[in-house]
Amino acid sequence: MAEVDPEVEYTVTHQWVRRLPDGFARIGISDFAQEELGDIISVSLPAVGAEVVAGEPFGEVESTKSVAEVYAPVSGVVTAVNGLLADSPEIVNDDPYGDGWLVAADVRAGETKLLSAQDYRTFTEG
Repeated sequence: MAEVDPEVEYTVTHQWVRRLPDGFARIGISDFAQEELGDIISVSLPAVGAEVVAGEPFGEVESTKSVAEVYAPVSGVVTAVNGLLADSPEIVNDDPYGDGWLVAADVRAGETKLLSAQDYRTFTEG
């Protein structure tokens, strides 16, 4: 069974958002998503300063099985991109809620419908 982090919110497209106290947020893909994708071999992410729009794709994750778009769970401006993933994209498989985060954003306004950890667990198990 996939791990569900109780401290983040989720989308039905399997992204997560961890809100930080300073108005910023980290965004990544869920453990469920990385399990479904298999071994991740490449991650394509926007540049710092790019705007992301809730519900719109902002990057791609390529695995040995397929290529999947990554959708923004919130709207904002990218303030950081996880540089570790350029040389070691498998970190997303190993630690999707920790070192495997994708981008950080200055959250402006707007978000897709976010699920609590419990609601996401029910969604993925159902």
